[in-house]
This record gives sequence, C-alpha cells and structure tokens, in this order.
Amino acid sequence: MTDTPASVSARYARELLSQTPARRVEMACSMFVSAKALALAGIRLRSVGGGPDEERRALFIRLYGDDFTREGAAIVVAHLRAA
Repeated sequence: MTDTPASVSARYARELLSQTPARRVEMACSMFVSAKALALAGIRLRSVGGGPDEERRALFIRLYGDDFTREGAAIVVAHLRAA
C-alpha cells in the first residue's frame, strides 16, 4: 500500500536510476549512517547506563534483531559480549 502518486514514484525511480552506481552506493551508505545515528540516539535516550558495549548490543538488536531467530541473535549478542 502506498499513498505516493504513481507519477511521483516513477519520477523518483528515474532520478535514482540516473545516478551512477557509485553515487547510489554513497547515498545508501549515507542513509544507513543516518538510520544508525537515530537508532543510537533512541537507545541512549532510553538507556539507564551500560556504556558503549551495551549500546552496541542494543544497536544490533534494533537494526538486525528481526533478521535472526532468537537463538541466532543470542549467539551474536554473546559474541559481542566476548569482543
């Protein structure tokens, strides 16, 4: 479902595809950096402490938690604790 008119979606796709592949990767990386910063800000806002290591674990869960089974996420979190 979308509330974006088809003409706007088509223009966006044309504009995006008019960029070089390197520029599209640069844009994607920039968006990821922004998303990571926003997620980390939210984690810090709700945090009661724990420091950078706990922030890394919380950031992993926030960004990638749904991509893993509960067991898989626990393995990654355990690895992050050991690092």
